[in-house]
Amino acid sequence: MEKRNNGLYWEHAGEQLLIQSWGKDSLRVRVTKKNDFTPNQDWALAYSKDQAGQPNEINIDQDQNQCQIKNGNITAKINEFGWLTITNASGKVLLEERWQVKPGGKKTSPLGIPGRELKPIIGGDYSATMRFEAFDGEKIYGMGQRQEKQLNYKGCILELAQRNTQATVPFVLSNRGYGFLWNNPAIGQVTFANNETKWEAKDTDQLDFWVTAADTPSEIVENYTNATGKVPMLPQFASGFWQCKLRYKTQDELLKVAHEYKDKGLPINVIVIDFFHWPKQGEWKFDPKYWPDPKGMVDELKKMGIKLMVSIWPTVDVNSENYDEMNDKGYLVRAERMYQDSYHFMGNETFFDATNPGARKFIWDKVKQHYYDNGVRMFWLDEAEPEYGFMYDFDHFRYFQGPALKLSNIYPLDYAKAFYEGQKAAGQKEIVNLVRCVWSGSQKYGVVLWSGDVHSTFESLQKQVCAGLNAGLSGISWWTTDIGGFTGGNVHDPKFHELLTRWFQFGTFCPIMRLHGFREPAEQTIEHADRMFNKPFGSGAFNEIYKYPKATYQILRKYLFMREAIRPYVMEQMKKAHEDGTPVMRPLFYDFHNDDHAWDISDEYMFGPDVLVSPILHAGQSQRDVYLPSGADWINVNDKKTYHGGQTVTVPCPIDTIPLFTRASHPLKSLLDFTTPAEKD
Repeated sequence: MEKRNNGLYWEHAGEQLLIQSWGKDSLRVRVTKKNDFTPNQDWALAYSKDQAGQPNEINIDQDQNQCQIKNGNITAKINEFGWLTITNASGKVLLEERWQVKPGGKKTSPLGIPGRELKPIIGGDYSATMRFEAFDGEKIYGMGQRQEKQLNYKGCILELAQRNTQATVPFVLSNRGYGFLWNNPAIGQVTFANNETKWEAKDTDQLDFWVTAADTPSEIVENYTNATGKVPMLPQFASGFWQCKLRYKTQDELLKVAHEYKDKGLPINVIVIDFFHWPKQGEWKFDPKYWPDPKGMVDELKKMGIKLMVSIWPTVDVNSENYDEMNDKGYLVRAERMYQDSYHFMGNETFFDATNPGARKFIWDKVKQHYYDNGVRMFWLDEAEPEYGFMYDFDHFRYFQGPALKLSNIYPLDYAKAFYEGQKAAGQKEIVNLVRCVWSGSQKYGVVLWSGDVHSTFESLQKQVCAGLNAGLSGISWWTTDIGGFTGGNVHDPKFHELLTRWFQFGTFCPIMRLHGFREPAEQTIEHADRMFNKPFGSGAFNEIYKYPKATYQILRKYLFMREAIRPYVMEQMKKAHEDGTPVMRPLFYDFHNDDHAWDISDEYMFGPDVLVSPILHAGQSQRDVYLPSGADWINVNDKKTYHGGQTVTVPCPIDTIPLFTRASHPLKSLLDFTTPAEKD
């Protein structure tokens, strides 16, 4: 053991361990069995490499064969057997390796299971496992965005992989007072069991993780976003309402919808052109047959104060005009076996390789030529996982940087990076792009994460609350859903009208308010002839709020204007997200960490520090119980009654009402004084 690279170095039997300070009250730990630590692989921590400075204190006791490194509020200790323990300033154990072997001492076992393990893959790299002791009463949050009913992941097994509706950000926040980042983009799994916590990577060069210690959730998230990157400042326009559907088929159809919103005096800030507006996948441009004047369309929308967002897919059809060149230059994801194409949707496609700098430049140059130079400044980066069919056979694919098993989770970050850096180089100051997947650090590339192609059901709506809260704790402050769900909503069904209303109310109090969906009945079916003769892809039913029955429309209109009223407050929260990493929507415990019960509430949340939101998540519900955290008095926005915190109250919630409370000490006047404006004649 010795001091090395401004850190603590330990070596035994071919295994090397290096612990360095990495930001305030934080440490980075790496372990390898190769001849050295892999250079230029800082992954999510690359942003903060300059934070790896001299720690406060390194102590080495050669007689006891023990050592420790301290950085502010966190200390890592290595005992005589090489076992690692991490504590805070008061000596509380935060993480402790779980060794079930027999070298001696109190914590021994004949099982022969090590606390950390790099197991050779014959002829290749290593599979990695890291085991920690479990603690009774621990609660674990974060891990990106997942379609699970739990907010607290203690007791869960979670896949470390990107999928449609699942965005893996391997960062956790614990109620024990630490944050932990598994700094590895490999496919794997994490188990938060009652007897151990186990992190696994299927293919890697080294173990790599980062730990921070702090007294409050807000300090933990701030340290984490300092290390992985802060979200930019959200432009004012993006805090308003986004109109979208699958799909506007023509330029005339889209402009008609924009004019109808304006003619009715309805707030609208962004309108979206969804997929298959192109001739073929991998031809990043408008089909001139249906979109004859892109620049004129953008200019007309601009006069109405509306921004245009355009869908981008990373898929490249084998018959597209760019396929041969991209294949020749190695700009496509490669298959390990048999056929090159890796995706089949209206053709035979593969994905552009976002890990290849040349491929990133190639796709941006095409987008700039055909979209950006026509005035488009917002891009919807769909299929960002990427979506490998239905089976996601990760061992079948290889990137410029290596096998998919080893680094596939980094793909959505590099995909977003291609556009962010291209837009920056073009001189764009305010960058907001929509993505279907992220990894740790994606937030610094100006992305809004949405929760993917979720179903139009109340069960799905329930999961979106937990998904959004854990995404925020994972550094993804800009988050949204398809209001109403993506699939299964029939525009003529009263049951869907109820779901849409409740989802719209929830969407009003999400960081980004965006209406989208593939509504039924479809206007045009997807027949074989459409694929054969390249007719325009089919479209779902209408999805504009003014086309729903009058009773539903009046409620949607009310909340559209409510969002407009609270936009100054939303922008205040976006500033805090930009400066401190503070999530806009967060669990109750984020602001009330001393209230033990707040750590168990998963169906309410804080929207900024002053608004408590209790969405209606069940069909036919006309009242609900709301827990009011202790440490504050609360005003019911709907009836103006004041309640003491630390109690559960039952409030009515007819179809036009979402339970909302504001702190009595900092009441949000724009909510308390809100009234729906009269309709425009």
